[in-house]
Order: sequence, then structure tokens, then C-alpha cells
Amino acid sequence: MEKTLVIKKRKRRLEVNIIPLVDVLTVLLFFFLVTMQFRNMNTLNITVPKIETAGQNEFTEPIIIAVDETDQIFLNNEPVTEEELATAMAIASEVNKEVTILMVADENTALKNVTMVMDLCRKNGLERLRLQSR
Repeated sequence: MEKTLVIKKRKRRLEVNIIPLVDVLTVLLFFFLVTMQFRNMNTLNITVPKIETAGQNEFTEPIIIAVDETDQIFLNNEPVTEEELATAMAIASEVNKEVTILMVADENTALKNVTMVMDLCRKNGLERLRLQSR
């Protein structure tokens, strides 16, 4: 009778090597931190709409008129009423009709408010209107 020798192989336990996973996650984390865009802090909390065809504007000292999403009007960062804005535009047109008016309006502002401000400027002969975009 012959004896056969049976050799049993031990099964290897399955292991998950976590070190390469941590390396990949670290690289992804750095990638997202480097490519993240940070928003500019606006004092008026206005989100201006994006215009892809807008060029670079060069303003020396424009009059800045802003309309926020609650329809509040600001003249050079000071809140004003519609009547006060009309008076200020009349005074500005008497001083210099070539002054640049920079309009900054929140993207959620009603179009009627923006056109009202534009009409006030044009009625007073201020034709150099520019719209701010991001």
C-alpha cells in the first residue's frame, strides 16, 4: 500500500491596502483646493450676471449706481431714493455730461428698475452708461 502525501496549502487572507487609497484621496483634495474659485466679497452683496462678450472697461472716476435684489438703489455705495437719484443725475449733468455712469445690478433685480435708472440718466443727458458684469 502506498501512502500518498497530501500537502495542504494555506489560503491567504484577503487584505485591502489602505495606503494607496489615502495617497489618491490626498492628491484629489489638493487638486480641488488649488482649482477652487473664491468669490469676491461685495459690500452690497450683489451677484452680477456674467457677460461673456464684455470687454475690459477703463473708468477714471465713474458714478456708480447699484440696484440690489430688494430693489434698493445705491449711489456711490450710499442708499438713495428715486427722487434723490434724479436730483443727483441732474446735478451731475450740469457739471459734466461726459461723466461715465457704471450700473451694477443684481442678476435677480427686475428689469424695470434697471431701465428706470437708465432712463433717469438719459433724460439728464448722461449717455455714457456701462453695465457691470462678472
